[in-house]
Amino acid sequence: MSSQPVLEIRGLDKSFGPVQILHNVALSAHAGEVTALVGDNGAGKSTLVKCIGGTYSIDAGEFLFAGSPVTVSSPREAADLGIEIVYQDLALCDNLDIVQNMFLGREKKSGLVLDEATMEQMAARTLDSLSVRTVQSIRQLVSSLSGGQRQTVAIAKAVLWNSKVVILDEPTAALGVAQTAQVLELVRRLADNGLAVILISHNMNDVFAVSDRIAALYLGRMAAQVKTADVTHSQVVELITSGRSGDLGLQNVNGVTA
Repeated sequence: MSSQPVLEIRGLDKSFGPVQILHNVALSAHAGEVTALVGDNGAGKSTLVKCIGGTYSIDAGEFLFAGSPVTVSSPREAADLGIEIVYQDLALCDNLDIVQNMFLGREKKSGLVLDEATMEQMAARTLDSLSVRTVQSIRQLVSSLSGGQRQTVAIAKAVLWNSKVVILDEPTAALGVAQTAQVLELVRRLADNGLAVILISHNMNDVFAVSDRIAALYLGRMAAQVKTADVTHSQVVELITSGRSGDLGLQNVNGVTA
């Protein structure tokens, strides 16, 4: 694996009016790895992801992609770089089938008409590359799919466009045990296929099952980004809840030495 991150954030600040949400945040994501982004509610995870995805502008900091400084000022610019985000609500249309959802807004055309054959081939190829076996037909309506199948379609849609970084927002939050296992296998497969994956999750079992690194946010600050193999469940929980765990984490929390 390359030592150079595909995506690297340095010194990111973000405020809304007088309220500063993110403080000097650093984050890196490497090809072939799953980086779990963890933190309590209000820690700044969603704001950070929306800054990476171009929904929010950043106030200060550096954004590097494949080692080069870039400016991302819109979701389209993020997508053009190869950054795709699968939000928790999935943004799928129940009244459309799998192919239609995967190409929504990016339809292939042959002259003035839709090129259905090409879209079907690309959709099937993408699902096959991810070893997806739970979908009976790529022409199934999304309304007929289970929660796990919907999550699979949303992830496949994200990787259809030669993406290099895929960010997944709580992909197993509403799933049962069997469906969770299927989605986690898919998350791991994305990294094994060479993508840099950022997984946002509150579930420590999921985090430790699939991640290579863990980045813990605490009150808008990056408490630590460490290799998963180097920390325990309890250490990560301490980083999430207090910003420190022994010698690991923030030296100062809210201006007070911990």
